[in-house]
Amino acid sequence: MTDPVSTPPESATDHAPGDGGEQSPRVDPMSTVSRDIAEVPSVEIISTAALHLMSAAAVNLGLAEDLPEHKDLDEARSLIDALAGLLDASAQSLGHHHAAPLRDGLRSLQLAFKEASTIPDEPGAGPGEKYTGEVHPAASRRR
Repeated sequence: MTDPVSTPPESATDHAPGDGGEQSPRVDPMSTVSRDIAEVPSVEIISTAALHLMSAAAVNLGLAEDLPEHKDLDEARSLIDALAGLLDASAQSLGHHHAAPLRDGLRSLQLAFKEASTIPDEPGAGPGEKYTGEVHPAASRRR
């Protein structure tokens, strides 16, 4: 049995220019992508996804230098929830070294959301708080 993504069908052939009609197998671009991604450690893929979520949440909180007037708190809430869920689910795989800075970033986004929101959430109902517990501004100084 062959994998349709990484193994080109035997009928997939091209004629090379000037080769007199000889056939050579076509390279399936998806097989290259699959091989490339197989070499990336999961911690890098998870961290990259987390950074994308963090960046998008920051933009929607109005924290982007080039777009400070843009605020969409509904979008920011969804992104922060997704980030918190990802970090909660992958914390053990990431290990403290990788997870700690991502958790710090999440906490900063949660606090920025509280600051940007004109209607406060119920305690523990803020974005991502079902995964992290309630976030308090004063608690950021405790360690």
